[in-house]
Amino acid sequence: MTPNISLLVVTTSLPTLEQAQIIARKLVENRLAACVQIQQGVHSIYRWDGKICEESEVLLSAKTTAAHWEEIRAFIQNNHPYELPEIMAFTPVEYERQYGQWVEAELNRK
Repeated sequence: MTPNISLLVVTTSLPTLEQAQIIARKLVENRLAACVQIQQGVHSIYRWDGKICEESEVLLSAKTTAAHWEEIRAFIQNNHPYELPEIMAFTPVEYERQYGQWVEAELNRK
């Protein structure tokens, strides 16, 4: 049974590890995310301006709550190097109750 905390996993991709680390650290420092995982080696294929592009990217997965969605979305949008960054939020189907409580406590701690 899922606890009554509206957890979100917010993802975005960045061109370099350094840029990903800067955004991840600021999300945690500003208590917009309790934890951010950084995954290197993502290979993206997409169409942009009529051309098919292939790029190596770094994927961020930020653990937060629905109450922080607008603030985390705006932060990523304002600090992202891409003209049109991917910013998506997913709601976990299930999660460990104690983990959800930890996320919520970290985001609400002063």
